[in-house]
Amino acid sequence: MPSESFTIGGELPVHRLGYGTAQLTGPGYWGPRGDPDDAVAVLRRAVDRGVTLIDTADNYGPSIAEELVAEALHPYPAGVLVATKGGVVRTGPDAWHIDGRPERLRAMCEASLRRLRRDTIDLYQLHRLDPRVPMAEQLGALDELRTEGKIRQLGLDSVTAEELLAARELTSIASVQNRYHLLDRASEPLLELCEAHGIAFLPWFPLGNGELAADPVCAEIAAAHGATSAQVALAWLLHRSPVLCPTPGTGSLVHLEENLAAGTVRLSGAELSRLDRR
Repeated sequence: MPSESFTIGGELPVHRLGYGTAQLTGPGYWGPRGDPDDAVAVLRRAVDRGVTLIDTADNYGPSIAEELVAEALHPYPAGVLVATKGGVVRTGPDAWHIDGRPERLRAMCEASLRRLRRDTIDLYQLHRLDPRVPMAEQLGALDELRTEGKIRQLGLDSVTAEELLAARELTSIASVQNRYHLLDRASEPLLELCEAHGIAFLPWFPLGNGELAADPVCAEIAAAHGATSAQVALAWLLHRSPVLCPTPGTGSLVHLEENLAAGTVRLSGAELSRLDRR
């Protein structure tokens, strides 16, 4: 039976099945999506159902997702960890521009603090390493913010195992956030490194952005459990490694309940072997 909890950075315990906020924004992660009251309701319901890991980013919207998190959850219930990201500038739908200059990272972090109505961000993740700026300067800027009490733990998004090793030579890293799901395991070396060092791995697109719905093995195993393919895909992640903390996102209360119910799906050894061979 997979563990239901993980302690990020050795000090921030969370339930491993969290909630991601990207789907609360419009197409291309730009602008609002639907009625903001619906988004607030989903966020509150997630926490009511026991979610303690909320994953967001300053560029979802941009700004919109963080503002919705604050509207829904401030003052934040005890035990709820809010992770956000900075280091990317948006100029339109699906337009992303990396900016890891120290002064920009500081400005982004402080803007996130204001939007989230927080004095400290529990987990601040560098959304992308900027190839034009030395890693030591980017992580050094975030370390300064941590020293000032504005960040508790640092994470990295979309990195290689080699980059994580290099980052660990400069500072402590509590989490990574890479694409990883049943049908895409390119980040397996990174996952192994995270397991070796007790680093949380927050897989993005944990449901394959819809790809898994058509997988016949998932569908067959789901039918045997009275579940959905999406629930089996999430259950596989929870079984796959104790450091995996998936944060599936949705703007629907129905889909939220479906995703959270994946935590009750117990896969047999034979079923896990079949899924591992996908």
